[in-house]
Amino acid sequence: MDARGAGDGRNGREAIALRLMDLEALLRQLLLWSDESPSREALSSQQPFAVDQLPFEGWLQFIFLPKMHAMLDDDLPLPETCAVAAMAETRFLESSTSVNHLLKVLRELDTLISQTP
Repeated sequence: MDARGAGDGRNGREAIALRLMDLEALLRQLLLWSDESPSREALSSQQPFAVDQLPFEGWLQFIFLPKMHAMLDDDLPLPETCAVAAMAETRFLESSTSVNHLLKVLRELDTLISQTP
């Protein structure tokens, strides 16, 4: 983790916000960003990571990012733990796309979210 993020209080929330922006930029750079919104049904999936309705990157874009931004914007409590990077590692295990930086950002988000009150 770099100097942008301490994991506590306001500084932790600011660091999370910065990492969320990094995540969006990387998804766009890696061409994993969609201009087309999924159906209401897909967005209401009850499965972890909406695996029955969305590709993982779609879950990041349309569920994870908006929920995290809403929690930060409304100063709501963050999840006690976050383990998104493990799912990303599974998703991109056999990918030909270089996702090392994406995985790094997701690991940092997991740590920051889990450590920020």
